Amino acid sequence: MSDGLNGQVAGESGTFDLIILDLMLPGKNGYELLKAWRQQDHLNFPVLILTAKDTLPDKANGFALGADDYLVKPFHREELLMRIQALLRRSGQQQTVQQLTHANLVVNLAARTVLVNQQSLNLIGKEYDLLVYLLENPGIILTKMQIFQRIWGLDSTTGQTVVEVYLSTLRKKLKQAQAQLKIKTVRNVGYLLED
Repeated sequence: MSDGLNGQVAGESGTFDLIILDLMLPGKNGYELLKAWRQQDHLNFPVLILTAKDTLPDKANGFALGADDYLVKPFHREELLMRIQALLRRSGQQQTVQQLTHANLVVNLAARTVLVNQQSLNLIGKEYDLLVYLLENPGIILTKMQIFQRIWGLDSTTGQTVVEVYLSTLRKKLKQAQAQLKIKTVRNVGYLLED
């Protein structure tokens, strides 16, 4: 992440996979930094603007100067991570993950299959999506709202209690298959896949 004049010097080295840039920096305008970077051909790293400036002209100016993405504060941590991953994939800095593993469990993302001890585990629809989301965030507490928004979406006509129902079913299936992973309930907060 860049800040002030130090950010300009660091950016000019061109050794970054991605830069997260705030527009309101001490001593220098973030737009000026972005413009200076984009005027140099060898500085082709992705730039994600992360700022409190939320007007359409602000966003338009950022993209016009060469920003690859624009995220307004306050933001969800998961959304920031997804945007970073997408930018790194597009820039070729990150290989697309094809497989997730946890102890004796393997998820093939391309084929949407789950193996426990090399035996197929039948997870349908949201059960599979829920498992993948947990595996992508080991050691991180995910709130019911975060899970609901990610798996069902804000437009869903169902309520957040559906998260508990699906987690219960997922736990039972994983236990029956003898999968070596533990999904911990964090009371009044959410769920945690123990790393």
